[in-house]
This record gives sequence, C-alpha cells and structure tokens, in this order.
Amino acid sequence: MNLTIDPDAADPPYEQVRTQIAALAADGTLAAGTKLPPVRQLATDLGLAANTVARAYKELEQAGLVETRGRLGTVVTARATGTSRRAQAAAMTYAESTRALGIPPDTALALVKAALGI
Repeated sequence: MNLTIDPDAADPPYEQVRTQIAALAADGTLAAGTKLPPVRQLATDLGLAANTVARAYKELEQAGLVETRGRLGTVVTARATGTSRRAQAAAMTYAESTRALGIPPDTALALVKAALGI
C-alpha cells in the first residue's frame, strides 16, 4: 500500500490517509479482506503520529469500510470495495454536516434511512 501525505494540503493528514485508503478499496487495489498495516507501522512509514493514523482507521471503521479484529488487525470490508469514490465523498460530507449541526449519529442514520425509504 503506497500512501503519501502532503503537508501543504488543505486536508489534515488523518483525512488524507482515510481518503487514500477508501479510494484504494473502492477501485479494487485493496481487495476485501486485505489486512492493513498496524497503526504504529503505518504512522512510522508516513512520518505521522500514531493517533493520526488511528483516527483515520476509526473513521474508516465507522463508515463500515474496514473492520478491526483486535490482535488480528484491521481489514478492508466487502462493503468498501463496492463503494465509489463519489459515494464515499457524499457520505463524508453528510457526516461532517450532521456533526457540525450537533445531530447524534443515531439520528443522522435515521434521517438517511427515512430519505432512502428504508
């Protein structure tokens, strides 16, 4: 997995990591079941703090794109590999908007389900 961090980018490093992993999964470069590097290893490789990579992994997990299996590591989910980059961006925009509005996650999910007629 080849990720790069642009220190001059507008997006913070954790977001760059999250976006790149999501894109690699969406385009099939990272297949479902692919084990991601441990947080500390990836942080060292990228020259980032471990908490930065941990935040990216946490947000990927909250979006259902990866699954953490304790000591077995973090793996890409099947859901991630079928998700387009545009859909991921839309989901992140919605999540950021609801957070900014102070809407609890359960309520935000209920709003989406209602909008989709689920």
